Amino acid sequence: RKPVVLKGMELGTCTTKWTIDYLSQAEGSKEVKIHVSAVPQMDFLSKNFVYRTLPFDVFVRRAAEVKHKEYFLSEDEKYYLRSVGEDARKDIADIRKQFPILAEDVQIPEYFEKEQFFSSVFRISSAGLQLWTHYDVMDNFLIQVTGKKRVVLYSPRDAPYLYLSGTKSEVLDVDNPDLEKYPLFVKAKRYECFLEAGDVLFIPALWFHNVISEEFGVALNVFWKHLPAESYDKSDTSGNKDPTAASRAIQILDRALKTLEELPEEYRDFYARRMVLRIQEKVYRNDYG
Repeated sequence: RKPVVLKGMELGTCTTKWTIDYLSQAEGSKEVKIHVSAVPQMDFLSKNFVYRTLPFDVFVRRAAEVKHKEYFLSEDEKYYLRSVGEDARKDIADIRKQFPILAEDVQIPEYFEKEQFFSSVFRISSAGLQLWTHYDVMDNFLIQVTGKKRVVLYSPRDAPYLYLSGTKSEVLDVDNPDLEKYPLFVKAKRYECFLEAGDVLFIPALWFHNVISEEFGVALNVFWKHLPAESYDKSDTSGNKDPTAASRAIQILDRALKTLEELPEEYRDFYARRMVLRIQEKVYRNDYG
């Protein structure tokens, strides 16, 4: 249950075939919805990006540029594609359905049973683009097909130091964090790896990760269900909704906290601390590595 970089995997012909020219020709002018940001650090919480649509071949060439003659926001804007299903609200991302020609070039490592498969998310990033720190609720492989990435990871146990908002951390700049605003962040233990073309990073469920594309690059994320299928939210098409039991528990906790508001501050503080101690006693692990 720890991240690991796998090297020398047999990934198919994608690692040699997926040049800018080949990608552009293979999937042609089909339209794709992309993120466009005027700054390298893309933030899902503040939504400092816009969604735009481009023909795939135009998008690939723009994403590979450093300066743009044609642009939406600025000449050095950054682009990011995260493939989604035909209907993003109902369908999962599956490279075999959204990019069938490219899918033929990929051999996905078989470290899980076929029925555990959830999605295969095709990703393309501009050089220098940094994605926000977040966790996913399913195990996944980040297959770096072309280009280089740096990935910074944090253990699920360090969640108290990451200033969470849902599945995402408010700490966007993990290299130069604002410690006045996020003083506990220094307690989070940082793990870091660099992915070359052809490397595969295993990211276990609940491990936080922050990704920088050091070069224009193409990647494929493959998610699978580590827990029994019924543990997951059936309406989840992106693989990042908390398991149903966890969602119910959080709702119950919210109701409990609302009930505590009926008490004076001194009593609220005391009983909240008792609740924390009870949670620690009942469910915290002592053998966490």
